[in-house]
Amino acid sequence: MQYLRFLLFPFTLVYIIITSSRNWLYDRKIKRSFRFSLPIINVGNLSMGGTGKTPHIELLIRMFKDDNKISTLSRGYGRKQYGFQLGNSKSSALTIGDEPMQFYHKFGNAIEVAVDVDRVHGVSEICLNRPEVDLVLLDDAYQHRAIQPGFNMLLTSYSDPFYDDFVLPMGNLRERRNGKNRADIIVVTKSPVLSPKEKKDIIQKIKPKASQKVFFSQIKYGEIKPLTKFNNFNEKDENIILVTGIAKPEPLLSQLEKSHKILKHFNFPDHYSFKEKDMGEIYNLLIKFADKSPKIVTTEKDAMRLLSNHLKEDSNDLPWFYQEIEVVIDEGKEFKDILKKYVQENSRDY
Repeated sequence: MQYLRFLLFPFTLVYIIITSSRNWLYDRKIKRSFRFSLPIINVGNLSMGGTGKTPHIELLIRMFKDDNKISTLSRGYGRKQYGFQLGNSKSSALTIGDEPMQFYHKFGNAIEVAVDVDRVHGVSEICLNRPEVDLVLLDDAYQHRAIQPGFNMLLTSYSDPFYDDFVLPMGNLRERRNGKNRADIIVVTKSPVLSPKEKKDIIQKIKPKASQKVFFSQIKYGEIKPLTKFNNFNEKDENIILVTGIAKPEPLLSQLEKSHKILKHFNFPDHYSFKEKDMGEIYNLLIKFADKSPKIVTTEKDAMRLLSNHLKEDSNDLPWFYQEIEVVIDEGKEFKDILKKYVQENSRDY
């Protein structure tokens, strides 16, 4: 591994020069950054993915939806349509992307779900088309310096923290570690239960500024819900074929192994577009293990893609289920108070 990093170092150095120069231009206001008159919370990371942005966005939606008219704004990765789009009853992962579709599937018309590669244009369109929106949640826009959110929430995973990582291509960081200085709060995600000393050690490695508060979040596994007409899933001792297309499926795999037997794990890349060939392999495995009555379990994000494409009819006669998850924040009251204060003090009516 060290030898490979040595070979990649020249490319990493070029990448660092490019990204650092770009950040320097924004920091010195040579490149223009746009700020809007309504509160905007950005949830992002320094790494390429796998920090749990989607469940943290959902946490914020649940926190604010009763008092604010929220719009999420995502890139819409993997969609087949371009430009600004608002989610509606006809939307699918093909039109707005899997993660935005998950927001719409879970919260419906209680929120607006928007997608646009250009975040500045996206917020402008939200303000124009949905003037009642008074809070925007930016999904994965930490490196989109052209827009200046009022509040930056930086995520880093417990198992792969940014302070132990390297910039691309030697590692998985999109920019240098000092990019964490733009954050208002930092959340260490997917944490186990930690002692005060363990938390203190991690915080010392993060080296937050005096103005930055570090929180820790844990995954809370919810129900395993039916995706098709099958609805009988036992809490224990099911035989499972696990299908994932996310960045880091290991926590889900470990969780399911506590109570069930994993017959096979189909581990696809993040945002993977399932193909008929894949469905055929899964079906053949069901036949092979027919005497064990296996169930197919996937993630909620992957379920959005399965519901959205031409494979829906093929999978409807198979026992598909998906695992719901939420996140819980340690010191949740302080976390909520900080965010609520920001939104209140930056609302148009304040």
